[in-house]
Amino acid sequence: MDCLIKSIHYCPVKSLSFQSINSCNISKDRGMPNDRIFAFSRGMDLDKAITIQDNPKERKLNNFLTLKNSPVLNKYNFIYNKEKLTLTFEEKDLITINPFNIDERLNLSNKILELESSLVKPISLLQNQDFPFYDTSHSNNIFNSISLININSILDFEKKINKKIEFQRFRANIYVEGIDSWEERSWINKVIKINDISFMVKKNIPRCVAINLKPKSDDNSLNLLQSLKKSYNHFDMGIYLTALNDGDINVGDKIKIIQ
Repeated sequence: MDCLIKSIHYCPVKSLSFQSINSCNISKDRGMPNDRIFAFSRGMDLDKAITIQDNPKERKLNNFLTLKNSPVLNKYNFIYNKEKLTLTFEEKDLITINPFNIDERLNLSNKILELESSLVKPISLLQNQDFPFYDTSHSNNIFNSISLININSILDFEKKINKKIEFQRFRANIYVEGIDSWEERSWINKVIKINDISFMVKKNIPRCVAINLKPKSDDNSLNLLQSLKKSYNHFDMGIYLTALNDGDINVGDKIKIIQ
């Protein structure tokens, strides 16, 4: 059976909700379009926030609002479309802004603090399209990444723990089907090809406690992180890719392994 793309997604705001698309254009050494191009700084003044916005080497994970440190945000949805960013709750629009206007970004930050006063303050909505706020953008080996998950690995994990696992917990860019569970772990340091794009497979993706959160809620009663370690003796789910050239990908495309 062929390995095929099942679905494609991007997450406009770092660590938070994500959107589905049927196809996209990918550029060399860039991530998924519109993926993690925004982030909320956490507990720092605006000058410091602008510094980490513009300088990836200055970033640390705890600089940002994430589901790990602010699980209450999991019940909200951020929709980015036609250069407008909309915050929704239970499918109701709460505020829509131009995220490239600093005053409107402040309005969104204030709205979130109005809704969730327990968040660590101050917060600021940041934006960087050249160096998005990937987890791989604040490390000693900085690179723009695309994440891929094998659906059969999730299904195997479900069997191990006898629990339903929503794939949205992992917020990957590309979900694939048609290969054995965990086969993707053998692709590290290999090149894979989707249509005319070649991708280098960089590393496995280590997971954090954010995967314990049920989608669109702050329910973290299912400890998937602990179960991953207990079941497989690692904390990984998925792999990071980097694009070696430009091209398009689509739902249904075949993935080829280049030895």
